This record gives sequence, C-alpha cells and structure tokens, in this order.
Amino acid sequence: MPKKALNTDRQYGADDIVVLEGLEPVRKRPGMYIGSTGPEGLHHLVVEIFDNSRDEAMNGYADEIEIAILPGDVVRVVDNGTGIPVDKHKKTGVSTLETVMTVLHAGGKFEGKNYRISGGLHGVGASVVNALSEWLVAEVHRDGVKSRQEYRQGKKQYDVKKVGKSDKHGTIITWKSDATIFSETIYDWPRIVNHIRGQAYLVKGVRMRVIDARGYTGKIDTDEIFYLSELGLEVPAQTFYFEGGLLSLIKFYNQKEKTVHKNIFYVDKSSADEIEVEIALQYVDDLDAKEITYTNNTRTPEGGTHLTGFRTALTRTLNEYGRKNNLIKEKEENLTGDDVREGIVSVISVKLRDPQFEGQTKAKLGNVEARGAVESVFGEAFSAFLEENPDDAKLIVGKSMLALKARKAAKAAKDSVLRKGALDGMTLPGKLADCQTRKAEEAELFIVEGDSAGGTAKTGRDRRTQAILPLRGKILNVEKARLDKMLASKEVKAVVIALGAAIGDTFNIDKLRYHKIIIASDADVDGAHIRTLMLTLFYRYYRPLIDAGHLYIAMPPLYKIKKGKDLSYAYTEEEKNKMVAELGGMTQEKEAEVLDIDEVVVVEETEEVVNKRNSKISLQRYKGLGEMNAEELWETTMNPATRVLKRVNIEDAEEADKVFDVLMGSDVEPRRLFIQTHAKMANIDV
Repeated sequence: MPKKALNTDRQYGADDIVVLEGLEPVRKRPGMYIGSTGPEGLHHLVVEIFDNSRDEAMNGYADEIEIAILPGDVVRVVDNGTGIPVDKHKKTGVSTLETVMTVLHAGGKFEGKNYRISGGLHGVGASVVNALSEWLVAEVHRDGVKSRQEYRQGKKQYDVKKVGKSDKHGTIITWKSDATIFSETIYDWPRIVNHIRGQAYLVKGVRMRVIDARGYTGKIDTDEIFYLSELGLEVPAQTFYFEGGLLSLIKFYNQKEKTVHKNIFYVDKSSADEIEVEIALQYVDDLDAKEITYTNNTRTPEGGTHLTGFRTALTRTLNEYGRKNNLIKEKEENLTGDDVREGIVSVISVKLRDPQFEGQTKAKLGNVEARGAVESVFGEAFSAFLEENPDDAKLIVGKSMLALKARKAAKAAKDSVLRKGALDGMTLPGKLADCQTRKAEEAELFIVEGDSAGGTAKTGRDRRTQAILPLRGKILNVEKARLDKMLASKEVKAVVIALGAAIGDTFNIDKLRYHKIIIASDADVDGAHIRTLMLTLFYRYYRPLIDAGHLYIAMPPLYKIKKGKDLSYAYTEEEKNKMVAELGGMTQEKEAEVLDIDEVVVVEETEEVVNKRNSKISLQRYKGLGEMNAEELWETTMNPATRVLKRVNIEDAEEADKVFDVLMGSDVEPRRLFIQTHAKMANIDV
C-alpha cells in the first residue's frame, strides 16, 4: 500500500500561536474555572466570593458576613474582616487589590502566614468572578479609609482611589454576572440560603446573613452603607448564628428523624500535628448512612483520607466496646464497616494548613496525615463517649448487630436471585420481551405500567433494540425495606434480573444490559405514584446508573387532536389549547374566550370541539398507555425520531436524599407537612 503524501501547503508559524493575557483565558474557557456556564457555574461565583469572607472568619479576622441579592440579580457580599490591602504590590507594581482582582493565582493564602486555614488555595476565586462579570465594584474599608475600584469584564476602569473616611473595616464585593457568558443570570434563593446555613454551622460564632432584595421597588443606595440590613428593607432575609457547630448541624439534620439514641456524640480537638478535627454523629432509624465531609469548610463529596480514618476508628471502637461488654458474643463475627454505618448521620470536618485535593473541584482529600489525625482524635473521643453513655452505647451496638443479621439475610437473598446464569441473560423474567441486539449501547428497556400497555408496547416496538418489561400494579416501596424483603417482591426481582448488573453494593455498571432504561407510566395520579416508586428503587440501589445518564422517563401525549386528515399529539394542556385554536382558525388570544363559551362542547373520551366555523375537531384524551394502539404508542412514545424523553439526573444529592426520605419514608408527619407546604404547586389530573 503506497504511503499517503503529507499536506505541506499549510502555513503555520509564530503568528498562529495565540497568547491570552490577564483574565482572557477565563472568559475564553469559563468551564475550566467554574465547571459550567449554567446555573451551577453561576452560583459558583457567589460561593467563590463568600469563601474569601468565610476564610477571614475561620482565621478569626471577621465575625459577620452578609450576602445580598439586589434588583437585577446583582450580588453584594460584605465581611468585617481586615480588608484587602490597597497599597502597591512589589511584584505587580499595581495595588494589591487590583492584583487580587485581576491576576490568576494571586492571594494571601499560599504561604500560610496570615491564613493558617483556607478553603481557597488556588488564588483564582475573586479574579475569576471579576472576569465573568459584566461589571464589578470592589470596596475596601481599612485603616480609616474607604477605597474603591471598578471593573468591566475583568478590566479595571481606573486605579484604586480613596473615596472617603470610614470607621469600619472589611471588604465589599458587588457584581453583575455577564449574561453573554451564562445561559441565565437568575439566582436561586433557597440554594444560596442552604449553602450559607451549612457554612454557618461549620464556622462557630460567626453571624451570616442572607438578603433577597430583588423584589424591592424603591431605590437602594449602597454607597453610604456598609451592611444592606442597615436600611431595614422589608424583604426576605435569614440570619444564621450557631455556637454549637456540628452538634447543632446534627440536630438540624435529625429534627424530623426517629433517633436510635438520645445523646449526640461531638468532638472538637486538634491532633498532635495541629490538624483540627470536628466530628458529630447520631444514629437514626434508617437503613442508609449519611456521612458528610469537609476540609477547611469546603465540602468533599467523594470523601478522602479523613473519611477513611473516621470509618476505621468507628468500626474498631464499636467492635472493641461490644466485645468488652459482652454485647458481641464470643462466637459471633465482628461487625463490618457496612454494619456500623447503617443509620448513621455524621459530619466530619478537618482543618489543616496545606490540604491536597484530588482535582480542581476539591471533591476528595488526599492528605495521608488527615487519616491519622481523625483516627486518633475520633477513636479516643468516641471510646470515651461509649463508656460514659452505656445506654446509648448498647443501642448503637444493638442496631449494628441487627444490621449484621440483615446483611447475612440479604446476601442469601441476592445469591438466590442473582445466581450464575441469571446475570448472563440465560434465565430472564418470563414477562420480559427482550430485544435482539446484545450491544448495551444500542439496547433500550421500557419498564411499562400494566400488562395491557405491555402487550401494546411489545407489538409496536422495534424488536431489534427495544425490550419491554411490563409490571403489574405498584412495586414495593423500597425506601425502608431491607434487601432480603425487597428481593422477595416478584416485580422488583424481575427488574433486577432484567438489568443483569446485580444490585446495591454489588452493582456492576459494566454488566448493564441496556444503556437506556425508560420508565413508561400513565399520565395520572397512579402513574405518578408508580413512577415515584421506580425512581426510589433506582436512586437507592442503582445510583451509578443515574449518574451515568442511563435512566429516562417517557412522556406519552395527553391528547390526540385530529381535523380531517391532520393528526397531532399534545403533551401538555397548553400545547393542546394552542393546537385546537390553530386548527379551528382562531388566534391564541381568542382561544381562551372561545373555549369558555357554550359553542364549544367537550365530551368525555370522544370529545368534539366545535368552533365558530362549525368545523369539527376530534379531541381524544388519553387516560393511559393501554388506550393507545401499537401504532400510536410507537409514534408518540417509543419512536426515537418523534418521542419525548426526560433524562433523570441528580443536581443536589443531599436534597434528593431528603425528599425521598420525606415522601417515601415511614414517618407520616414530615410527609403531611411537605404536602401542606407544596399543595398549591401541584398540578393533579384525576
């Protein structure tokens, strides 16, 4: 085979190399610095500026922080710290304030002289926010002087100037995010409140205030005030102040839970190598573990060495106490890590001078010394807690022993369901109509409500790529069910075997038989309930499947609309009204008026809408998938070219966990309060 000739016509030289200066790289590739330009990235800007103020508080320089959202989605963050220096920086030749706001990796936290503890170590926070803002104003109160500098898209508008005297000390950063960068610039008030509340628990004795002034119609002049609260505006505001630290946080988490023991364990102590360890825990009547970890007040969702040290000490200490006090008999096996973590609600926070994270997102702590510090401090304190609280200790060990017995029963149940052969597709559920392809990336599994709809789906599907699994009735609510009871349910067992990837801690996503799992239920209350039960199953036992983007919800149409040979499907009430108006020769503006008069007759099941021209429009309301014939079901719900699917994703795992627990748990009171609070938001079709 002759060698392919190279293209030598390309003119490529030094002029083709682009050098981005200052903050240009941030505006060019914002995702590299804040993750995305969607809502996540937008709120990350608030976190970055707040973190600077929080670091002031963590190191004892500030005790009050205020975050305000002003009209126009302008954000203002104030702290009463020392204030960013405004004198000339030796290396950059401009003021220190300008250096911090315009130079990447510039900050006072690298050498640890003034900031022994810091969550932000890369020095990119303030400068990145500046770069991604339409405008930003930095105001510093320091040494009796108020100084200011303004920026546009990260570029200074003038040198730092003194604008007056001040008896305050601290920094005020006000900015408007750039709408040309972000898909939207509307801030989520509850999201910001929840973040600040969590941080207030982590920094004891610091007052944190959040204000939402977006709805205020009067003039807000912030030039002459330090805190917005000084104006006394009647707008939504929340203030957080906790002396108890993580002890208060555990009380907050468990306020609606049935606790196993009365006293909350708490320790706040430094290790021999000056690593601050703060841990609080309490067991609740639940099957899941909640272990939340922080490093220098930055959430580490993937844990790390501090979590490893905690788990090691927890398992060892409970086994030692159980053996010593004859709560674990001589012939009984030791408790495992899974046993002792069942039902635990714990927060582990460490503060150290030079944290090493895995990746820019700081999701996982890597410092080896953190493991030893947590293991030592927590192990000693927890052992003392058990000795001093024997009633609590007995209840904790008893719950762990119950978990051990349940683990054995669950293993036996899994072994019987997931025996060799079933996972390889040799013994699939009888109701499953499998697809022909064996390529998981091509295969789709429709989990369909009812045998009737299942039969229609089997007829209308693409047999090569689409498998159908009909479920009869509502599956078991797995929120509070142990695995052995769960796998005794025929419907749940059918799902587990069909997926072919085991379940829970033995789930192996590489063995998943379908890369699209689609929940298809009726568009009514019962259908919504079945969908929720299925989502609970997948969230609790197949979380990696959701994270990988394999779970979907089918969106069957609500109406079939026909006029003559014209056939359309409407997926919402609004879409139906618009289509009816257009087919009847009416404008959308006249539609509501016409639909309300006597000339329009709606007959259940086989409705006919008669407009002023007396032309007939056939309007059929689908009550369930089983009402469609195979052709309709294919065209509206199963055909990849025309269907509508919603992919299930988890933006906030902690909030998702809380909602599932409230809605699907055994405690009635939290669910009743949730329904009462959100009743007006419900759109119920019965």
